[in-house]
Amino acid sequence: MEYFVFDTKEKLGKEAAAKGASFITQAIKETGSAHIIVATGASQFEMLEALVVSNVDWSKVEVFHLDEYLGMSMNHGASFRKYLKEKFVDKVKNLKAIHFIEGDSKNIDKEIARLNDLISSKTIDVAFVGVGENGHLAFNDPPADFETIVPYLIVDLDEACRKQQMGEGWFPTVEDVPLKAISMSIKHILKSAHIINTVPDARKADAIKCAMEGKVSNLCPASILQTHPSCYWYLDKDSSSKLKK
Repeated sequence: MEYFVFDTKEKLGKEAAAKGASFITQAIKETGSAHIIVATGASQFEMLEALVVSNVDWSKVEVFHLDEYLGMSMNHGASFRKYLKEKFVDKVKNLKAIHFIEGDSKNIDKEIARLNDLISSKTIDVAFVGVGENGHLAFNDPPADFETIVPYLIVDLDEACRKQQMGEGWFPTVEDVPLKAISMSIKHILKSAHIINTVPDARKADAIKCAMEGKVSNLCPASILQTHPSCYWYLDKDSSSKLKK
């Protein structure tokens, strides 16, 4: 586990994107293509701004979606599909493929099976992730499932997670935040060859402390990243403020 602390979100985002882009380019050079996972949320704004203008041959990159609210239309302002389309897909040229999670599918079991079939045969080269205020990884809230081996599953969103989504301005009230989501599982995220973890802001300081310095526990789901052989943490002074080291 390596981590880096930056003075500004802009610098943090640029460095995280550059590291991820280097791994993507390396994968393309070695195998002719790359498969990546892209996260959403306020923590990813600056990283994605830098990633979309990086020197990557996107025509050789296949993208998988990390999570989406259950039952949510892509037209909703909080939709992660809408977020990815506007902040990533529409800004890169000739993207090979993007596999959105259709959270409002009329047959959710069939949708999850479709996604699992798509991703199961792929080696994920880079996963771009973040950490929630409650320590969640993707939408795997505590106590997270560390054992499930299927790539995607339906999860319950706890109150802390739902308050974060409201606090970031995606919803007017906590009651408006969905109770469930489709999320990539912890085990499948860990299958990624490289993980770029971008986590700015003081409101994440407690989560960063438990994830980086606490015991590996499903009560702080992101702590599992301590076990990954190639995980890079990009923090700012605020999010890293409670670390001892």
